Amino acid sequence: MDVAGVVALVTGGASGLGAGVAHALAARGADVVVLDLPEAEARVRDAGLGFFAADVRDGQQVATAIETASARGQLRVVVNCAGIATAGRVLRRGVPHDLGDFARVLEINVVGTFNVLRLAAAAMANLEYVGDSRGVIVNTASVAAYDGQVGQVAYATSKAAIAGMTLPVARDLGEHGIRCVAVAPGIFDTPLLADLPKAALDAVEASIPQPSRLGRPEEFAALVLHIVQNEMLNGEVVRLDGAVRMAPR
Repeated sequence: MDVAGVVALVTGGASGLGAGVAHALAARGADVVVLDLPEAEARVRDAGLGFFAADVRDGQQVATAIETASARGQLRVVVNCAGIATAGRVLRRGVPHDLGDFARVLEINVVGTFNVLRLAAAAMANLEYVGDSRGVIVNTASVAAYDGQVGQVAYATSKAAIAGMTLPVARDLGEHGIRCVAVAPGIFDTPLLADLPKAALDAVEASIPQPSRLGRPEEFAALVLHIVQNEMLNGEVVRLDGAVRMAPR
């Protein structure tokens, strides 16, 4: 599918991987609408992108965002990058993991992703076919889905759920001409790593076999663009990680 002239919705598109995707799609001629939290609006508008403030967990807010995006043209591309991470062990010094923290990660990362994709699919299903499909949904998993580290139980669980939903969603939506693919990035240079000291970052980079550096948002975006354009990519989780396999800690 050619992205030129289509409408693309990118959740979490104001920073990190989402921003890389939003800018790459816009550079290829897509009309990009970023769905993010209200405080992100200024920097998205400054970049010349559309913006809609919403919580991905809120059905009505997301439905309105998709209606707004669809009013701009044919919404054929949705990329889910919104998500959070938190650290916490199941049991630490006799204190169990906070249930509220665990639930919040799953609500944003899993329920939020599903909320967006289910409503986007309903909008896409009304479009005419372009080539072999009506649209494509790309979700963001993580290598943590497979190599979750100490203290990552909530995050790893949420990303494993996104990986696990990929095939059944693709099968469910196949009859409607909509593809679903997930990308599982490794260690990328995003705001999540901003607070790490240089020595820690150097150690992280050294753990990546080749290339021994952090991934770049534009590399994640390049894979997303390829997924959109390659009609045979469907129901798959693609690791993008420089062959890294995360150690326990």
